[in-house]
Formats: sequence, structure tokens, C-alpha cells
Amino acid sequence: MRLDLHLHTTASDGAWSPAEVVRGAIEGRLDVIAITDHDTTAGVAPARAAAEGERIQVVSGVEMSSAWSGRDIHVLGYFVDPDAPSLRKHAERASGHRDARMKEMVDRLVGQGVEVTFADVERMAGPDREMIGRPHLARALVEAGAVGSIHEAFRTLIGDDSEAFVPAHLLVPEEAVALILEAGGVPVWAHPPADLVDALLPSLRAAGLEGVEVYRARTKRAEVLRLEQICRTTGLLPTGGSDWHGPEGGSELGDFFLNADEVEGLLRRGGI
Repeated sequence: MRLDLHLHTTASDGAWSPAEVVRGAIEGRLDVIAITDHDTTAGVAPARAAAEGERIQVVSGVEMSSAWSGRDIHVLGYFVDPDAPSLRKHAERASGHRDARMKEMVDRLVGQGVEVTFADVERMAGPDREMIGRPHLARALVEAGAVGSIHEAFRTLIGDDSEAFVPAHLLVPEEAVALILEAGGVPVWAHPPADLVDALLPSLRAAGLEGVEVYRARTKRAEVLRLEQICRTTGLLPTGGSDWHGPEGGSELGDFFLNADEVEGLLRRGGI
């Protein structure tokens, strides 16, 4: 069994629609995928509709945005009820907040002499988006000729350490965990920053965190081993995924995948 448990669609900041992601995952020989759009589950139902009659299973997921000490902290929720009232209410609030955040980032870039507009970002997001995010801004910067690639946009202009960066102050991490639990899901810390694990993990566990994203395409081996050890000693579930937003990132669906034995605890929790 080949799995990828961290995928984005046009419901948030992915380049492909939910149906396109499902088709791409099938072509990439994936057996189980999780749709984990930022702050919305709007991509889950169309993905599941596209998967009907196919040899692929779609796990309902979400990636909650929160902030801690000025840093973005993301919490994945697996096996959530995509129609949970708490998630719908959060999505409505998050949409407006993300628009305001993006306008502030655009203003900061303009102040640095970069020619880009919020309308450019909206155009990159497309008519189907529920949430706007930095990959949309990165695509707008590429189109404007400010950078040569999405990777360069994040590296030079809109990364977490850049002057234009504005953290998503939607929730504190413990609130993100609570929302996922309220929606019947399994909360997992997404791509935990190595320098924050020791400081933040105890409070997240106390809030009900059940897992840590261990296996990612770009995570260094030493950090994987460290996170595996943390999971063994704490009983947290190891998970993983590509965090795939589109082919412009340089990879295709299926290039990165997990084996079932790497995430058997999570699969058991979800009845897979």
C-alpha cells in the first residue's frame, strides 16, 4: 500500500482541483491519499466523488493554521467530519483573515519596490478557492517577473524569515488541536520546526495532540530519527506526506509515498 497523507487542492493553495489531484494520485500509483487543505474541508467531497469506483481511498483531512511566538504552527486533522459545524465556522472566519493577511503581505512587498497586487494573487488563486495562501502569492510574483520560480519567491521574498511575512494569527496551536478533536479527528503536528519541538510539544500533548508528521520528502534523516524516537517514547503516532501543492514544486504525485507499516497506528485509528 502506497500512501500520501498531506495534499492540497484548489480549495486552498494547491494548483490542481480535487478531481485532478485524485487522477494524479491514481496515475502516481497511490492507494490512499489525504486531502488536507488549509483551514477548509471543501476539497474532500469532490475528491471522494472523483474517487468513486477507483482503486484509491480518500481520507478526510484539514490543515489548521495557528501561530505561536510569531511563528506559523500547522496542525493536521485526519478522519475529521468534513461537515462539522465547528470546521465550517472556522473556515468562514479563516477566509476573511487570510485575505487580510495577504493584503498586508502585498503591501509590505510593494513597500520594498516589488510590483504585485492583491488582484494578481486572487487571479492565481482562481474562482474555486476557499482560502488564499502564500503559494498563490508566489505564483503571482513569478508571473510579474519578480522571481524566476516559486522556490525563489519563498527563499527571497515571502519565507517565514522575510520582511514581508505575516503569520496566520487565527488560533493558538492548542485551539487548533481542540477544533480537530471537536470534529472527530486525529490531530497531528504538521512539519514541526526542529527548534520548537521541545518547547511546544508538552502543551500540545496536554491539549490532545495524537501524532507528529515525521516522514516528509525534504526532512533530513537526523530529524526523522529524532521524531521517530519522540513518537516511541511518548506514544504519539508518526505520520507523513509530501505536502504537495502542484507540479511546479518539481515533483509529481507518487514521487513521495509512505508504506502502510510506517503509519499503521494512524491507519488503525481511522479504521483502514
